[in-house]
Amino acid sequence: MIIIRKALNTDVQAIYTMRNRAIIEKCSGFYSSEQLALWTQGDISQTLSDDIVESFYVSTLDDNVIGCGKVNLKTGMIDAVFVDPDCFGLGAAKLMLAFLERLALENDLDLLQLESTLNAAGFYHACGFVGDEVSTYHSPKGITLDCIPMRKYL
Repeated sequence: MIIIRKALNTDVQAIYTMRNRAIIEKCSGFYSSEQLALWTQGDISQTLSDDIVESFYVSTLDDNVIGCGKVNLKTGMIDAVFVDPDCFGLGAAKLMLAFLERLALENDLDLLQLESTLNAAGFYHACGFVGDEVSTYHSPKGITLDCIPMRKYL
């Protein structure tokens, strides 16, 4: 059974490793190898570690981290929804998204937004998000990636 809980300091490395694997394995047909390398290079910064502990949630299966995600409860921006490639198809991403939507509703938000990677847009559409125009995402690491801004009214 997949369980969602608040991320802990002890989850930081597992989240980072899982995120990088998901990016490399699931985004490779949509972004260049150079973009993927820049996106996944380096160690975990203190800023990222603090963000994970402060605002991430994890999906666990048998006490192992298999996914993550977060929602900004001020802006309604969803971010960092990743699933371990070995666990695709188990419903972890749908469960995480539903969990984040409940958090948003509990905090009186009526609109969720996200910037989908090109490979994940179909998933978000199936979950009720709308948006089709390709835009450019500028990451804090200085990487530019095509993305699709999406929104969902709750």
